[in-house]
Order: sequence, then C-alpha cells, then structure tokens
Amino acid sequence: MINFNKFYKLFNLISLSLVVASVLLLFFKGLNFGVDFKGGTLIELRSNDKNINVTSLRQSFNKMNLGDFNVKKFGNENDFLIKIEKKDTSANAIEVIKKNLTSSLGGSFNFRRVENVGPKVSSELLKSGIIAIALSLAAMLFYIWIRFEWQFSLGAILALFHDVIITLGLFSLFSLEINLSIVAAVLTIVGYSMNDTVVIYDRVRENLRKFSDIKIYELTNISINETLSRTIITSATTLLALVSIYLFGGEILKGFSLAMIMGVIFGTYSSIYIANPILVKLRVSQKTILKEDTE
Repeated sequence: MINFNKFYKLFNLISLSLVVASVLLLFFKGLNFGVDFKGGTLIELRSNDKNINVTSLRQSFNKMNLGDFNVKKFGNENDFLIKIEKKDTSANAIEVIKKNLTSSLGGSFNFRRVENVGPKVSSELLKSGIIAIALSLAAMLFYIWIRFEWQFSLGAILALFHDVIITLGLFSLFSLEINLSIVAAVLTIVGYSMNDTVVIYDRVRENLRKFSDIKIYELTNISINETLSRTIITSATTLLALVSIYLFGGEILKGFSLAMIMGVIFGTYSSIYIANPILVKLRVSQKTILKEDTE
C-alpha cells in the first residue's frame, strides 16, 4: 500500500505556491484572449506555392500595418491560419490583403474562410464564458453540499478552484491563446475533477462507517489506495486520447487538448493531495458521519 499521507505537507506547500503564482500571473500579466474575446478577423488561406512558409507570411503582413496579428500552420503543409486584431474586415479590405500577399510573395492564395468577430459580440462572449464557469462551480458546490457533509464539500470545492486557477495560470505564463474552446475545456475540467474527488470521497465515507477504530489520517490513505486502480485506468486512457488529439488533431484543437491534459493531471493530483488532506485537517471522524445519518 502506498503511503500518500506521507507527502501531504510537501505537496500542499507546492500547491499553495502554484496557486499564488497563478493568481499573480493572472493579475499582473493577464490572459492572451483570442479573436473570440477581443474581436478581429480570422483568415484561413491556402497557398499554391510550396516555398511560402510562416516566416514569409509574417514578413508580408508586417508591411500591411494591420496591427496585432498571428500566423501559424493549419492542417496541410500549405494551409495557414491568420488572426488579425484590426476590425476592418470588409470585402474590400480582404481583397487588399490578397493583392498585397500576391505582389509581395508571388503565387496565388485561396481564402478558404474569413470570420469576423465585432467588439460587441466578443465582449458578450467573454461575459458568457465567465458566467458559464461561475455557474458550473456554483452547481458543483450545491451538488457536493447535498451529497456529502460540509467538510467534504469544502475539500471538493478547494480542489476545483486549485485545478482551474493553476490551469489558467499556465496559460497566462506561456501566453497561450484563450478562446471559446478553452472555456469548454475548463468546464470539462471542473466535471472531471469533481468526478475523481467524488469517487474517493464515497470510499472514505463507506470506510468511516465500516471501520470505527481507524483515524481519518489512515482511513483516507486506505481509501485512496482502494480506488487507485480505477483512478490510474481512467486518467491514463483519457490522457492517451488527449495526447493523440494534441499531436495529430491540428492547430485548432491544440489549445483545447492541452487545457484538458493539464486538467486531467491536476484533477487527479488534487483529488489525492488537496481534497483528502482537508478531511484530515478538519478531523472528520465516524461521529461526523453518524451525526449526519441520524439527522
């Protein structure tokens, strides 16, 4: 049996440091919002000239004075995705971009997709994303409060906030783009982390009823080990799928799959080293469960 309790204090200190660092990053550096939230233009183009690459396209767009933009490969070798913050995306403006590209780089370009997100729409999307995350956390709090005793609820909610804040902190640190797919990933992380925590908590509560002479410190360790095989299998199979999506799913899915990979890792970690230590620190005992049962 693995003695997880032995490392509680060390990993709690590491988690606290990561959360504080993440909050500071979010406060001072902020997040790199994409076109979905800042507004702007998304252009997917295909070049018929194999010699044209990301570097040459960046140089060409630099000469057009379009403001902030981002160029990266997308799908096939000759496909590129360009994100422009400038709001002027009329048909005439797109034609001007097309002519400038042709004159500076030669060859021909096929504009396969042009999407425009205005400032009003982008602000509404950002607001909706924040509301969605807040409501999901509130719903989880309500669910866990009804399902378990308040000590369990506190541990589960702290684990959720831990996972979400550190994931967003890493996105801030590496200036990874935040778009609607990342919001979807964060919502999925919330559900995954909660599911993992509930499985262990169910076993802890069963063992509290079963063993009247074992203290919560040892009992949480027993419960984690009893559910460890399920945790490893679930996390490993999920990570296999997510890593495959990250490597082979294309540029569009990279942000989503990366957020999910971090969420699965942090969700599994927090279920063991955030949620369960709370039960130990609050000195949950058999009396706690018996009191709730009688009520």
